[in-house]
Amino acid sequence: MFQKRTDLALEARELWQESAQRTSRLSGVKAVKTRQEGYPVTRVDILDQRGEEALGKPVGSYLTIDLTTFWQRKADFFERAVRVVGGQLKALLPAEGSVLVIGLGNAAMTPDAVGPLTLDSVLITRHLIAAMPRQFAGFRPVAVQRTGVLGTTGVESAEAVRGMVEQVKPGLVIAVDALASRRMGRVCATVQLSDTGIVPGSGVGNHRAALNAETLGVPVIALGVPTVVDAATLAADLLEESGVEQVDEDKLRENGTFMVTTRDIDQQVRDLAKVVGYGINWALQDLEIEEINALLS
Repeated sequence: MFQKRTDLALEARELWQESAQRTSRLSGVKAVKTRQEGYPVTRVDILDQRGEEALGKPVGSYLTIDLTTFWQRKADFFERAVRVVGGQLKALLPAEGSVLVIGLGNAAMTPDAVGPLTLDSVLITRHLIAAMPRQFAGFRPVAVQRTGVLGTTGVESAEAVRGMVEQVKPGLVIAVDALASRRMGRVCATVQLSDTGIVPGSGVGNHRAALNAETLGVPVIALGVPTVVDAATLAADLLEESGVEQVDEDKLRENGTFMVTTRDIDQQVRDLAKVVGYGINWALQDLEIEEINALLS
């Protein structure tokens, strides 16, 4: 059977339901839908090994924020998006401790630039607190790292992050990366947060060493934005939706190395990277969005 590719736990659950041809409760998995700041939020908790095996993802919590209406640009759309991302992230964070924010990906390749671009909107405070502890006493220490990619650095992202963690000794790592979705409707319209870490490059099938609590020795929160769809997965869905009963899996696999994205990916990635960066600030610092604007300007 052709294996459709997705990094989203929400879609992995959908695929299980489709393959099982039922909508009954999946053992070891709990899903809850809510709404915050006008945006739908789906929380998928993988509770045990049964859930792991069914969805192909480790035990943990996965929160998917649907930002489809963000692009309608209605009143306060940016501020509301920042608050929903920041609010969901804050619920996963410890109350205090220093933080290292990692921007994974290739800044020279737009669909893979979410991580590096996000760091442009993150307030970096670790050095300020060390230099002026009294003036910045109310801030949480934050440092950032752009890892680059193996092809341009010769260093695995996991190796670079491990070295930084050993030196900086953060209490928490937040890793931001681009993901792959199963559906075009979720490309640049979704943010996934999880407390299970991340595997750099997994979105395009280029799996590298994992960044998680086991490999780094500190908790790792992952934020991902789907920017591409695997061409074979997209084709399989379109064929099924058009009523084709027999899908040629060999033909699909021949095109399995192609990834599809939107024509205005440049603007969408820039906008969502800013939302994620501001959301991180909103979760980590006791600041309003206007104050974040002033400090970043």
